This record gives sequence, C-alpha cells and structure tokens, in this order.
Amino acid sequence: MPRPELQAPPEIFYNDTEARKYTTSSRIIEIQAKISERALELLNIPNDGVPRLLLDIGCGSGLSGETLSENEHHWIGFDISQSMLDVALEREVEGDLLLADMGQGLGLRPGVIDGAISISAIQWLCYADKSSHEPMARLKAFFGSLYRCLTRGARAVLQLYSENMNQSEMIMKAAMRAGFAGGVVVDFPHSTKARKAYLVLTCGPSSTQTSLPKGKGEDGETCSDDDESDDDDEQTVGIYDRHRPAKRSKITKKGKGKAWVLKKKNQMRNKGYTVPPDTKYTARKRKNHF
Repeated sequence: MPRPELQAPPEIFYNDTEARKYTTSSRIIEIQAKISERALELLNIPNDGVPRLLLDIGCGSGLSGETLSENEHHWIGFDISQSMLDVALEREVEGDLLLADMGQGLGLRPGVIDGAISISAIQWLCYADKSSHEPMARLKAFFGSLYRCLTRGARAVLQLYSENMNQSEMIMKAAMRAGFAGGVVVDFPHSTKARKAYLVLTCGPSSTQTSLPKGKGEDGETCSDDDESDDDDEQTVGIYDRHRPAKRSKITKKGKGKAWVLKKKNQMRNKGYTVPPDTKYTARKRKNHF
C-alpha cells in the first residue's frame, strides 16, 4: 500500500471516514501513545511540577495531546484537516485546536511556547501538493516560525517517517538554517517495524547542556556507543550544527570586481590613454540619484 503522503494532500486524505477510522483503531491508539510518551521524554522538561505550554504540530484527533494532558501540561494543537479536528472536538480534548497549514508558518507570538512535539507530520512538507507549493520554502516558513515562538533553550521533538535520505537532509538543513541545534535520535535502529526516528531540536546554539540523548535498543534500554558507529543507516544519534552559507563577496555588474577594473585601467595606461588615478573609490557603484 502506498504511503499516505503519495495518495493525496493531508486535508483530503484525512476526510471524515479516514479520520474516524484512524481514531478508533486500537493499534494506532497504542502506537500513538508510546511515540507521544517518548517525544515528551525527549523534550527533557524539568520535573518541578510546573505545567508548561506545549505545541502539538499535526495534532490530528488529539491522540498525542492526551499524553500531554495526562502529564498535566497545557497544549495547543495545529492541524490542516478539518475532519480530524472535528473528531478531536467530539472527543472533548483539553487542548486548544487551530486549523492551519504548518507550511505557511505557525503565527504565534515570539517566545511563548515551552516545547513542541509532532507525531508523523513533518514529512508532509516534503511533497508539493499544489503548483504553488515549494517544499524547501514551506520548510523554511515552518522552522522559522517554530524557532521564533519557542523560548530560548526549549526543545522541539519531531517524530517523522521520511521516504528517503534526501528528505531527511532537506528537513535537517531547513532546521539548521532557522537557528536550531540538534540531530536525529533513532529508537530500535535494527528493527524494521519498531524503528522510530525523532528530530530533536534545541532553540539556540548547541552546548554541553543540550547534548542529545541516546536511542533505545531492542531491550528498551539506551543503545551503547558501539551501536552508533556500526553503520550510518543504523545510527541511534546523528548530531548536526548550524552552518550558514558564506556571504558572497560584493562584485560590480556583470561580475566585474575591483581587481578587474584596476587591471583594465593599467592596460589602458600602457596603450597611452589618459586614465583617472586609482583611489579608494575605484570600482565602487554609484548611488542612484533621487
């Protein structure tokens, strides 16, 4: 059976029938609860009894939000499917629900969110469902708005099912360019069915306090360092840092820089032409007149 992302856009694929089918499946409910608990664990929220305001991106019918409520946190849920949110309202979930496309940005006030989770939603941004959709631009809008709304030092844990390595790299590149530090934590790396990948991001530069946790192994315990270095495809932790492309050096029109202008002036002098003297203003672009 093809992946849901390849069948239809999320707001169409998750119609009334599919939304109720998804929410009433005991298997999906169990899996969703386990993944949500693991995502909350990776958020590394201090256990001080103070409720936090968390974000559930792609909240669907509120299955993952129930885990946040059980841990006495307040949460805001985003989803693009009206049918999914209708089911969440029927189930009377405790979080606030917003109908929105995460590819257009989250639209929240800066620095108000203490953490964010997402269960199997981010990979949808890698597909162009409309002619106006540009995956990299949508990822940029999403991660940029997520970075702004998080408090400094807060984490975002995004569980995803990427189709290939190119999608994973595209998502990670967009996150790093937005300012996040972090990497990928993989649970059960040697299992085909149980394998889960979590993108663990910290709002702000990486430090010793924001080091990534290790992934879980078959016995439910954290994997050893040996498990991380066997194979790139089976690593339990992949750490990345923020790298911004170097700014291009200023050049004049048609790619002619100062060195080229000086060379040409010398050539003209050698031919006997009268050439203005070289100054600090040579090859500078004139400002436009009012």
